[in-house]
Amino acid sequence: MATERARTDGGLARLARFCHRRRRLVLPAWIVAVAAVAFAGFGFGAASDNDFSGGNSDSAKAQKLIEAHFPERQGDTLTLAIRSEKGIDDPAVRQKVEKVIADLAAAPITGPVTSPYQDGNLVTPDRRIARTTIPLTAKEPKKSQVKPLVDTVKDASGNGVTLGLGGETAQKAETPAQGPTESIGVLAAAVILFIAFGSLVAMSLPIVTALVAILGALGLIRLVGYVAPAPEFTALVAALIGLGVGIDYALFIVTRYKECLRDGDDPENATVKAIATAGHAVLFAGTTVVIALLGLLAMGQRLMAGVGIAASVTVLVTMIAAVTLLPAFLGFTGYKINSLRLPRRASRKRRSPAERWARIVQRKPLVAAALTVAGLLVLAAPVLSMRLSFADASVQPRDRSSYISHEIISAGFGPGYGAPFVLATTGDPEPALDAISKTKGIAYITPPQTSKDGQATTFMAFPETGYQDEATTDLVHHLRDDVLPRTPGGGTVYVGGPNAGAIDFADAVGARLPLMVGVVIALSLLLLILLVRSVTIAIQAALMNLLSIGAAYGVLVAVVQWGWLGSLFGFPTEMPITSWVPMMMFPLLFGLSMDYEVFLISRVREEYERGGDTRTAVTRGLGRTAKVITAAAAIMIAVFTTSLLGPDVEVKQIGLGMAVAVLIDATIVRMVLVPAVMELCGRFNWWMPTRRRRAPAVSQPRTGEEARV
Repeated sequence: MATERARTDGGLARLARFCHRRRRLVLPAWIVAVAAVAFAGFGFGAASDNDFSGGNSDSAKAQKLIEAHFPERQGDTLTLAIRSEKGIDDPAVRQKVEKVIADLAAAPITGPVTSPYQDGNLVTPDRRIARTTIPLTAKEPKKSQVKPLVDTVKDASGNGVTLGLGGETAQKAETPAQGPTESIGVLAAAVILFIAFGSLVAMSLPIVTALVAILGALGLIRLVGYVAPAPEFTALVAALIGLGVGIDYALFIVTRYKECLRDGDDPENATVKAIATAGHAVLFAGTTVVIALLGLLAMGQRLMAGVGIAASVTVLVTMIAAVTLLPAFLGFTGYKINSLRLPRRASRKRRSPAERWARIVQRKPLVAAALTVAGLLVLAAPVLSMRLSFADASVQPRDRSSYISHEIISAGFGPGYGAPFVLATTGDPEPALDAISKTKGIAYITPPQTSKDGQATTFMAFPETGYQDEATTDLVHHLRDDVLPRTPGGGTVYVGGPNAGAIDFADAVGARLPLMVGVVIALSLLLLILLVRSVTIAIQAALMNLLSIGAAYGVLVAVVQWGWLGSLFGFPTEMPITSWVPMMMFPLLFGLSMDYEVFLISRVREEYERGGDTRTAVTRGLGRTAKVITAAAAIMIAVFTTSLLGPDVEVKQIGLGMAVAVLIDATIVRMVLVPAVMELCGRFNWWMPTRRRRAPAVSQPRTGEEARV
């Protein structure tokens, strides 16, 4: 075919031929480059940045004012919570409590600690619950410095006395490392590849290619962090993405390589054809993912832009590895690609199950499409009640010291104690103090404190409701929109603190998410049109992707926010969706969905150019790609679900959402919706403006589908 000859004579084919022939140069070059980047990145790369504040929000203004006028408050604080059934005045209890306080105060990273025995406001009226604040002298102490404090408090509990150490720093310090979950994902991918290929050699190539690329990408991310800082979860998310797409991209190329060998090509020509066809689709698919991830720049959030750039770097490196490193590996394996294989019965030439299934769908395309769309809309319905926030101590596992501290403080001083509003002003605070104290939903207010330079004042207001309660969010908006604007001088009083900052971040995500969605869809559509040369198919792909992503969002809300089967997936309790999760999920899922669309439709396009019949092209294209897309999706699902084995409830959310979306996309969408919709559209699938439909290459009787159109 002319198109195929053009591809195998093009620049990508020449690159594949070079890498295959110069494999003894390409492979060492990759090893040296990855080792150098990893050494520089992990040894001298930028530290992660977890400060989600910023911008022009009230919480950002309050934080800037406090930093400018209260330099002594730059460090975080911890909260020691104490509960004793005998009361804290029992001699044995008091001895234990005072020893813990002394140990905490003696730590090199803590400041002076006020004992609850010295301040009656730190003890409940029944003297059974007490609290105290432990100031930290460092703004961002290391986890290794805080973990001993947590252990000291946990070890002291017992014999009728329960102690917990709370605060964001303590919460992070006691959260275990993610552990070997990525290794479990690699093992699961290996099993899936072995089943798909039936050969240990063929199985190993995609995994080794992906792992080499990920190692280099993670090192590069640390270096890019100097220009685009990103939070600490970025490396984990990037590793999950890189592992999934890296193995998938190599899988598609190796599959085409094996097909070419079966068709009689020698290893070099098979490599060239595989890169020129499947590799061409990989570059388009990967570019779509990169463009989608860079859509995070449209959110206007500094750290999320860093996440998008870091994830894009990872995908970019895996793309380059797929079309340069993998051809070198194929040069070394040659005909041995099928070595160490499973014993299998020889397959007879017959229609694949996917082709037979496609024919079934094509008989009743309208019914299949309508039922599928209705089912996806039902799954997506919970999205309408989605709430955004950040995970605090109240949603942590029940054995964590931070949760124990939260539970004790909430019981003794109210649930709002862990969700204070920190207010700051350069004006007279008295009118605002009076107005806020009379506002419904405010439990109490601390006395105002004036800065040493006398230019600013700050005080705290504690709500009656907790951090994750919707009423707390409503109260913040009520203070800003109604109470303070009507108070003399209230316009210069800023409502800040971690709680208000999380609310501001969630509001910003909700406001700018439609812009990001529009940018991602528009750019992805343009790229897909260039690949498949069809406006109709590009629009179909966008709409189907939106349906599958909406369904994944809906399932995530039902599990995480509503608590349906939440404990089964490792979520301790119902909680709002973490603010960055839907923002990260959309571009990533849209890009990955386009991956499967590209691999399926590019094969359908090849079949269509051979025969000119859409129905046959769809069945053959689906038949030839169903197995590899299913294997690729299974790998993605395995990789993403391994995050559910880790301790971080926020990472669990994105892992669950991604796994559900890939499952829906690779089964319901690709196996039902795509063949049904393409059958309904007929020859209009290939419509392009100002372009005449090319005559079929082979004259064939018109099918029923073509005749109807």
